[in-house]
This record gives sequence, C-alpha cells and structure tokens, in this order.
Amino acid sequence: MNERVSILDGNTFLVSDERGNIEPSFDFPTGLFSFDTRFISNWVLTLNGEKLHALSIDDSHSYRTRFFLVPGEPTHYLDAKVSVIRSRSIGGSFDEELTLLNHADQAVEFVLRLDIGSDFADLFEIKHQRQKKGRTRPVVVGNELRLVYRREGFHREAVISTGPPAEIDEAGITYRILVGPHGEWTTRLHVATNIYGARGEDIRSTLPLGGHRSVEEIHVEQNELIARAPKLACDCEPLAGAYRRSLNDLAALRYESITLGVRLLAAGLPWFMTLFGRDSIFTSLQILPFLPELVPPTLLMLAGLQGSRLDDFRDEEPGKILHELRYGETAGFEEQPHSPYYGSADSTALFVILLDEYERWTGDGNLVRMLEHETRAALAWLDTYGDLLGTGYISYLTRNPETGLQNQCWKDSWDAISFSDGRLPAFPRATCELQGYAYDAKLRGARLARTFWQDPAYADRLEREAAALKERFNRDFWIHDREYYALALDPDGHQVDALSSNIGHLLWSGIVDESRAAAVARHLLGPRLFSGWGVRTLADDQGRYNPIGYHVGTVWPFDNSIIAWGLWKYGFREEAGKICEAMLAASRYFEGRLPEAFAGYERGLTDYPVQYPTACSPQAWSAGTPPLLMRVMLGLEPQGEHLIIDPAVPPGMGRLELLDIPGRWGRVDALGRSRSPHDERRGQ
Repeated sequence: MNERVSILDGNTFLVSDERGNIEPSFDFPTGLFSFDTRFISNWVLTLNGEKLHALSIDDSHSYRTRFFLVPGEPTHYLDAKVSVIRSRSIGGSFDEELTLLNHADQAVEFVLRLDIGSDFADLFEIKHQRQKKGRTRPVVVGNELRLVYRREGFHREAVISTGPPAEIDEAGITYRILVGPHGEWTTRLHVATNIYGARGEDIRSTLPLGGHRSVEEIHVEQNELIARAPKLACDCEPLAGAYRRSLNDLAALRYESITLGVRLLAAGLPWFMTLFGRDSIFTSLQILPFLPELVPPTLLMLAGLQGSRLDDFRDEEPGKILHELRYGETAGFEEQPHSPYYGSADSTALFVILLDEYERWTGDGNLVRMLEHETRAALAWLDTYGDLLGTGYISYLTRNPETGLQNQCWKDSWDAISFSDGRLPAFPRATCELQGYAYDAKLRGARLARTFWQDPAYADRLEREAAALKERFNRDFWIHDREYYALALDPDGHQVDALSSNIGHLLWSGIVDESRAAAVARHLLGPRLFSGWGVRTLADDQGRYNPIGYHVGTVWPFDNSIIAWGLWKYGFREEAGKICEAMLAASRYFEGRLPEAFAGYERGLTDYPVQYPTACSPQAWSAGTPPLLMRVMLGLEPQGEHLIIDPAVPPGMGRLELLDIPGRWGRVDALGRSRSPHDERRGQ
C-alpha cells in the first residue's frame, strides 16, 4: 500500500493511502474506525473509471486533511485538464467534500464514482486475520446508503448520505456531471458511525459530547486545552517543534468513555485507541506538570474498574488494575478477554505511584482520600496475588493460556524476556522493573497513609516492607561480575541475565543501591545499549538482539524518557541530558512526532533514525516524552509546598524557559541553561 495518512478525533480515526482511498486490508488497519470497529473498509474514488494520483497532501491538522489529485500517469501531470480536491474531517462521524475543477476551455462531462463497503471488522479480527461471524447488508434508502451489520445483539451501522445528482447503489455512489469551461463542481458526503445498544439507540447519544462533533468544536476544544499548557521559550527548534506536536497529539487522542462518560487518552493509533492501564498511567506521569487536569479521569476510571474477583479468563484478581479495555465485537462475545482485561503485572503499583505524584504536584488531597479503598486494595495485591511464588517479588503467569498475554510487563511481546544467550525462561517471571515499581508504590503509599488516611501504623509497615524489598532485590538481582541488574528471575530464582533498558526504570523507582547507580548509568549510556539515538530495549550483544525487533533492540521514546528521569533522580545530569538530546534530535526526522518505537541501529550507521514498520503514531506515551524530557532538563521536582528547579540542560541546547507551570504553588516559571563542560556531574 502507498504511504498511509490518518486523521483522528479521540478513538474515532481514519487511515487511508496518500490518495485518500481505503481498500480492504487485513495487513494493516486501514479504514474508518470507532470504538474498535471498522465502519468503512472500502472507499475508493475514480474519475471516468480511472484512479487518481496525489500531487500534494495538507495534513497539518489531526482532524482534517486535504488531498490534491489528478488522473493519469506521473508523466502526464503537467498536462492535466482536470483535478480533484478531497477535503475530509472527522469528529465521531466522517465528512468528505469532493471538488472537481475543469481546467479546459470547454465544458466537459465527467463520471465520478466512489466505491463504498464495510466488513465491520473488529481490530482483533484484523490483527489476527479472523473472518466475520455476523452478516453485513447494504440498503439504499433515498439519498442514503446504509451498511448494516448484525450478529445477534451486536448491531453497527455506517450511514452514508450525500446530495444530488447522486446515483446510489449497494456498492457505492456515482455522480454524472457536466462542468463548464474553467468551472468547478462540489458535493459533500457524510458518514455516521452508529453503535447501537440493547434499546436500539446509539449508546453514545447520552454522553456529554453525544459522540459527534463539528470541526469547529474540535478546533476550539483542542486550542483551549493547548492554551492551558505552559508556554515554552527556547533556542532549540527540535524541542519547540516536538512540544507543539505533543500537545496537539495529546489533545487529539482524548476520547469520551462509554463506560463512565469521562474524557480519557487513547493509547495509540491504530492498534491501541482505548484505555490502557500501564500506558495511560505512564502518559499521565509524563504530562502531569503540564496538563494535570487530564490525570483525575484516568485515576477515577482505573479505580472504578479495579479487579474485585477471581476471573481466569480476564486475568482479574481483587485489587488489580486493568491492562486494557475494549468495546468491540470480539470482547463482547468473549472471544477476547478485554472487557476489561487485567493481564499486566505493573499497572497496579503504577496506579499508586500516579496518585501520589498527582497529589505532590496539585495538592489535591480530596482525590487521595476518595481513592483510599482502591489504593489500599492495590497495595494489598502486591503482597498477595502479585507475589505468586511467595518470594516477596512481583511475578506473572497468565490465568488464561489461550487468549491471555504471556508477558505481562511493559515489554509484553512473546520473546521480550530472555537470558543473554537468547533462551526464554519459564513462568512465572519476576522482571526487575516490577520490583522497582512495587518498592516505589510502598513508599508512596506510606506517605499517603500517614498524611491523608491518618494511619501511621500502616505507613510504618509499608516503609519496613519497602526497605526489606530493596535489600533483598539488591542481593538477588545484581549480577556481580557484570555490574548490572538481571532482567528477571525465573521460577527457581535464577537470574535471567540479559542486559536491557529495564535497568533504567530501576533508577526511576529508587530501588537501586547508591553504590551501584554509577555502574547502571555507564551501561545505559554505553555502546551496547545506547545507539546514539537513544537507549535500546536490549543490548546489541545479546542473543535475541534485533535492531528492528519490537522489544529486543528497538528504541522506545517513552522508555528513554523514564530512563532520563531516573538518571536525573540519582544525580546523573550529564547522562540524562545526553538522552534528552538524542530523543530531540530523533524527533526532527519524524516531523516532531516521536513514534512508538524506531530501529536500534547505531547513529553513526545512518544519518537519521530508521522507522519501525508498524509503530503506532501518534502514541500517547510517545507524545508524552517531550514534556517529560523538559521536566528532566529543567529539573522540576515538587517538595512539599515548594518546586525545586535543578537543571540538566545538555550542552548546545541554549535558553530553555517554561512559563506558567501549574501546580499547588500557583503558576510559576522555570529557567534552564546549557551546562558548561566544567560543571560537576552530580548534585547540580
């Protein structure tokens, strides 16, 4: 397929080729989607029976695009006597305006045809190439083509309407038009995506936004959100561009939850346009100093759907925070366990971490008190169901071997956790970063208990448990002769000895013994892990290393932002700044929009970071990376009623000012300067 072009409004999105066409595909989710269902899988424009070709694309806005098209082969473009402009926008529904321009000096008859169809595929059916079990029926009613899908009580419709002179049939729409010399003709099409509930009404109709918005409403809302974010003034254009793009993408990824009617951030286009526990929490942590208002809906939604029972199919356990929530057909008929699915071993500790970090920035103790029960339940999960083997470590083993996730850490692909020689360990697996998250959650839970829940005995207990975990972890996970922490422990307590980026998360959590932090930092910035564009997920001398392997050698911007934050926390300002510089340099080659992942090739090998072929873009925690990098470079850290500013601006960055930062101290400004090579590395 040609290069893909996408527009989105929350979790309603459209992916087409560079001509604006959508053709049936089970290789990649092209089409018009909303709430995990593809409503349009075929949308192909022809002029006089011939497909058009793109001269240019205007995709400067996330929710609208224009395609400038001409017929014929490229050698004939300069002589084209006709051109077509496709202008489209999205806002829960989809609108397209077709404008045909006759450049000849005489009137010309044209036949413009739009072939239309839908397979109503669920995203999981596309991903796993499964066939539909329901029935699609096209119906022509007046000036509408209705594509109707039913499978028992599951009912979805795409309703395409247009004006005259349209000839509508069950496979599309034909326009037979006469355009005068140097004249033009325009028509409009509207596609409604209807998601019917048990009562035969669109289930989004009762939501505050009603499921459908105009381009003007989207534009105003996104601009209002961006206007509330701190203002950036800097000398580094890649940083300025990445920050602007991040705010735009974060605004575009907001969607209205059917479950509670709150606005949430979808995790990433195209595969993850829904709520994820881990992704949503990390994104919230990244953007907290910039857009704190986006965080409470995520916390409330995750708390409202917290596990309350044992359910093997969904990997649900009391106190556990969900992994993924889906609204599509396969979840509804329990062919996938995502209604919701709880298969992540890290989201529960991360939930506690986010709640504490949110209060530190905002001073919102009311939310902490409101979520006391859920937070205590999450902390209890760490010591009960989370500790599968009774060793005091968080480990995972899916309860659902048929459709559950094998790996339930953030590197959740099947081959992501391995020994250095490439062998895969048995289950349960206790990955190192899970222990760091648990340690951090216990310390933060202790602060919340002592400060807000008036339970000092519980706080003391959590602190003792955290101290014991840190001591035990530094004994069992540290590989003495290699001076780094093992990626995991296997069921027998043997070290899974691969060198991976996970050790950077350990710095962020604070579980690393001070005496070992420098060795960890050296590995992270050493040639085996650091490509020059960022820290690889797996070192390049490991058995499963692959520079274009999803979790075994690629560079993940989100991962690098957490690593940079961890380096800063341990005083490694220069190393943190080096990662910030690498990420911002890479962002230039992605037009400011950092993708989900890119290849782990050495920076000296290529003049630009190599794209990963199926990376999500935009993706929430990649969009959250530039804001977190700015926090690291400025050294922003809340301490009680005060905001500490301790910069780690890399050399050559120049002036860096962040104005009007919101928080419990009001709104403040922060200034950073490029560090001199003569500055001491630690404690600045």
